[in-house]
This record gives sequence, structure tokens and C-alpha cells, in this order.
Amino acid sequence: MKKTLLLMLLVFNCLSADLVDIYRSQGLEAVKEKLENELKKKEYWQSYLANKNVDYGYYESREFVILAQKDKKELTLYKVDKNKYSILLKDSVIVGEIDGDKQEEGDLKTPTGVYDLTQKLTKLDQFYGPLALVTSYPNTFDKTRNKKGHGIWIHGMPLNEDRESFTKGCIALDNFRLEELDNTIDYDKSVLLISEDSVNKASKEEISLILSSIFKWRDAWKKSDIEEYLGFYSDSFKRDDGMNFEKFRDYKERIFSRKEDKTIEFTNINIIPYPNSLDKIMFKVVMDEDYKTNNYTFVGKKELYIELKDDKIKILAEG
Repeated sequence: MKKTLLLMLLVFNCLSADLVDIYRSQGLEAVKEKLENELKKKEYWQSYLANKNVDYGYYESREFVILAQKDKKELTLYKVDKNKYSILLKDSVIVGEIDGDKQEEGDLKTPTGVYDLTQKLTKLDQFYGPLALVTSYPNTFDKTRNKKGHGIWIHGMPLNEDRESFTKGCIALDNFRLEELDNTIDYDKSVLLISEDSVNKASKEEISLILSSIFKWRDAWKKSDIEEYLGFYSDSFKRDDGMNFEKFRDYKERIFSRKEDKTIEFTNINIIPYPNSLDKIMFKVVMDEDYKTNNYTFVGKKELYIELKDDKIKILAEG
């Protein structure tokens, strides 16, 4: 009912003669199809993003971006407003002893990538300061690359002693600033970007391409168009359970052969520039997925790790 009312509001509020004519002659489903087709056009998204700042990503449900730059040993907290980013906090940090992207447990490196904050820890050894924020390292993409290790935190400084000028892989922040960070953010609405050096800022052209491609990918999925659907995936694709591209193709061919009617809705789309050590133009896409067939329902998070190459998206990993 809510979706029907929304479509009707779009029809009459947009004052589009074409939409009104389609509704009058073909009905509401035809209007919906027309609107769905607009979402697949890069030009629509370019217009939508015209006055928005997407330097550090496009966010529909995240409100805070934490950027940690390892070479500068600096952490910056941004508040995501509709059209801009506001700096709320900036300070120096201590990072891993060894330069480069983390690969193994105990290699003394701070990982490069995009992470969530999953937990707040208190009552720790005084060495870690008043609290620690646990990151989601290793994430889905890390796991597909067999990266090892755990326990990567943003934590404080020792309460009763001096400390070295490096960590074993965590990010250490002045205690006052750490408590300020903790008091400012909502963990569920925050994202952490850790870069080796300066983050390559996203462009509206890139974000428009990604958004339009997501809806083209969804359309191929809904229509069980296997070749169109698989065209969005990299040959090096791996799923979070370790399934490679060839096995994924076989699996999807079996599923698509059923020609089931599907409804697939994406909401709360967030597109985050993904710092990486692979020299790729990468983004992490996180969104809420509502998927239904007659035999199966899934409501939850969808994660895509994508590369931009030759003006196309290629999905490298999915979770």
C-alpha cells in the first residue's frame, strides 16, 4: 500500500504529462516501469548529484566518515550532510610499525580498506586508554584475499606510562580525542576508511555510473537474464563463502533457469571509495536488500566490492 501511494504521489507531484498519460492509458505498473527505467540512466543520477559533494562517498544511511591516513598519521572525522562534509575532529594518530597493507596475523601492519565499527570495549588494560572501538577487519573482501589477523581497534594511549611511536596494527588516538570521537558518532551510522596515503576522492561521474549500474544489475537479476547479470562480475570474483566465478556462474544458471518471478528492492544505498593496495579504482557498496520469490525471502544487508574499469563496474566480491 505504501509503495502504491508513493508512486501515485510521484505521478502527480512531478507534474509529468508523460507519466500521467502512461498512468491513464496503461495503469500504475506501467508508471512504475517507467520510473524504474530512469534509475538505470546515468544521466538521471548526474542530475540528482549535481549539487552534492561525493568526495568521500555517497551516503543514504551513514552519517559519519572517519578517515585515517597512515602516511600522515592523521585521523579526520566528517559529518555527512546532504550536500557537503563538515569536519568535526582532526588529530594525529599512531599506526602500525610496518608500512603497507596488512596481510598476516602479527605482521605489525595497519590494514588498508573500508570497515565498520562493530563494538565498544571498556575496562581494558590501561595500555589501551579509556576505551577501544573494534573494527570489522577482516571484511568480506579481505577474506576473499586470504588476509589474516583480527583485533584491529581504534584505541587510546596508556593511562600510566609512555608508549612507543607505533602500534601492532591498531590506530591509537589521544585519549581526550578518542572520548570526543566516541561521544560524537553513532557506530551504526559510521564508516572507517583507512588509506596508505591520500584517498582518491570520488567523482559524481563515478558515483552516477555505479548507481545506474546497480539498477541495471538488479534489472538483469529480476529478469533472470544470466548473461547480462554475469556481465557485471569480474572473472576474479569471489563470494564471501569462497565460491569463485565459475562455481558462481553454475549456481546462478541453475537458479535463473527456474524463471521465477522476483521482487528486489534496494534502499539505504551507501557507496564508499575503497582505498586499496591493488592499484584499482574500487568502491564498497552497502545497502538494504529485500528479495522475494514464491519460495524464498531475504531481508538484510548486501555488500558489493566493485572495481571501475573501462567505464563499467566489475563486482570483485559479494557478501
